[in-house]
Amino acid sequence: MPALPWVEVRGARLADDSGAPVALTGYGLGGWMNMENFITGYPATESLQRKALRANLGEEGYRRFFDRFLDDFFGVDDARFLASLGLNAVRVPLNYRHFEADDRPFEILEAGFGPLDRLIDRCAEQGIYTILDLHALPGCQNQHWHSDNPTHWAQFWAHRHFQDRVVHLWEVIADRYADRPEVAGYNPVNEPADASGEVIGPFYQRLERAIRAVDDRHVLFLDGNRYSTDFSVFTEPFDNAVYSAHDYALPGIARGGEYPGTTRGEFFDRGALERAFLRRTEFMRRTGTPIWIGEFGPVYTGDARTDEARYRLLSDQLEIYHEHDADWSLWTYKDIGLQGLVHTRPDCAYLERIAPVLAKKARLGADAWGGDDSGVRSLLDPVEELFEREFPDYDPFPWGRRAWATTLVRNILLAEPLVGEFGRCFAGVGPEEAEELAACFAFSGCVPRAGLVEVLRQRPGHRPSAGEAP
Repeated sequence: MPALPWVEVRGARLADDSGAPVALTGYGLGGWMNMENFITGYPATESLQRKALRANLGEEGYRRFFDRFLDDFFGVDDARFLASLGLNAVRVPLNYRHFEADDRPFEILEAGFGPLDRLIDRCAEQGIYTILDLHALPGCQNQHWHSDNPTHWAQFWAHRHFQDRVVHLWEVIADRYADRPEVAGYNPVNEPADASGEVIGPFYQRLERAIRAVDDRHVLFLDGNRYSTDFSVFTEPFDNAVYSAHDYALPGIARGGEYPGTTRGEFFDRGALERAFLRRTEFMRRTGTPIWIGEFGPVYTGDARTDEARYRLLSDQLEIYHEHDADWSLWTYKDIGLQGLVHTRPDCAYLERIAPVLAKKARLGADAWGGDDSGVRSLLDPVEELFEREFPDYDPFPWGRRAWATTLVRNILLAEPLVGEFGRCFAGVGPEEAEELAACFAFSGCVPRAGLVEVLRQRPGHRPSAGEAP
């Protein structure tokens, strides 16, 4: 395996151990060791999905499905494809449940590290760094599905027990990878959302001390509060740390968004994107620390005109990042067709099997990401009108009462009953067929998104190689 140099913070940039600048550009691997509903098609949360699949596939079928899924979702061909586009970093979201069970806290599950070790090796062989991202924490560090949260409460911040477990888990991870330069660093908490704003600062200080006690060399990639948009928790930067802003642009994710043009009453063009970027990265620029955009990227609709505008938006963002020496990690690498650089074939056996649930999810707007509430406005309108009339000053954390109602009604109330229907799509599937369904996510069975590939080929600073991907 070719050795990758160590990465470290030197002033406002990342550099290798010889002092040469290192620009980390790549993708987040959402949907793999932390699953999300829009990425692989299930409703609600990963834990509920797994329970439904175990009930319908049986223990052997369940095991063989996920063993194959974890091996095929990001294989050697995926790493080669990213490298062929000149990308050199993969941010790897992790669910704590791979490494620790709730009924046996503090007991580390060694088997959970097998897929992660293989991925780190596969990436390193192609010259790709990995950034380890704890995306779902015990107790849930934010209020939404991507922290495997079945409610709308982030209990992590209220219970010292959950915090102790995360500190212990990071001590184990840091000790395991302390001598691995191909791991660029650790992203200890994805999109934290401490409503009080009082717990996150002391917790970060405690976590930083614990990691540094066993590993003083790897870079820390630290998300701000309120889903990595609020950096007031930090008074001054930690040593060898990068601060991660998430920079989703509304015209790239909202239904009916225009670019350039007006989305939800606000005008967006390149200037507006740059102003948002400068606002979100103010702490990094003020403190002279590296800028890393840990997540960003549009979703795609299948409508040629809309998607072309979203490619333009993404191109503008990449230009802005290049001009400001910002490194980045797009979201997300692979899915069933909404946002991925690579997606499953529309006629694959897995999608055909879950097609009725996908249609119902879309009709009910059950997914938060990429969902459309037009089919349930008759339900949401009176709720919103009632709150406007009865609770006009109610402004719940993190995004206000309208988003709060959407989470409760669409993403919980309507999504949870769909989990059983999703599970029943797999009734009667034997272990061998379960493996074949998981194999639908292998690179050989997937399709690169041509327009997105072209945007990445044309990005500023990229020099196409002779082995550029087709």
